[in-house]
Amino acid sequence: MATTAFANSLLPSVLSSSSLSSDSTFSDRYGAYPKVMDINKIRDILPHRFPFLLVDRVIEYNAGVSAVAIKNVTINDNFFPGHFPERPIMPGVLMVEAMAQVGGIVMLQPEVGGSRENFFFAGVDKVRFRKPVIAGDTLVMRMTLVKLQKRFGIAKMEGKAYVGGDVVCEGEFLMAMGSE
Repeated sequence: MATTAFANSLLPSVLSSSSLSSDSTFSDRYGAYPKVMDINKIRDILPHRFPFLLVDRVIEYNAGVSAVAIKNVTINDNFFPGHFPERPIMPGVLMVEAMAQVGGIVMLQPEVGGSRENFFFAGVDKVRFRKPVIAGDTLVMRMTLVKLQKRFGIAKMEGKAYVGGDVVCEGEFLMAMGSE
């Protein structure tokens, strides 16, 4: 019974309101974290590799529109020894990078036409860090395409990252798709 209550509290504000009917709970729909894309599929899409691949699993994907993905934050992550040795906190810039990688998963799909050789993180605006992310947390990130200007190869996205039901980071992201 406690496991169900815990699972129900994990993502209530992350999934869009249309994702869940009022009669269902997160665990009814998904059980534990679902696997829409595993790490092998993510590696097929993103060019990033260890130690800079910061997405472990995609749990929701709406082609060319949005994605929800997770990063399991562990004490073994290579940034913790220096940030900070006595109080390990995930660096904010790495939360932003992880969210940008989720944006890449949305953009680097046939529906959008992105190419992994010519796709770049171009900027961020209005980034806010709300709470620290520590070892043992599961960072749940939602990235949503707001505007795509194919002619100029520019995409604007909004992102939010959560731990439990709490927003820990949010911002606006600009992505650029170069010509080949």
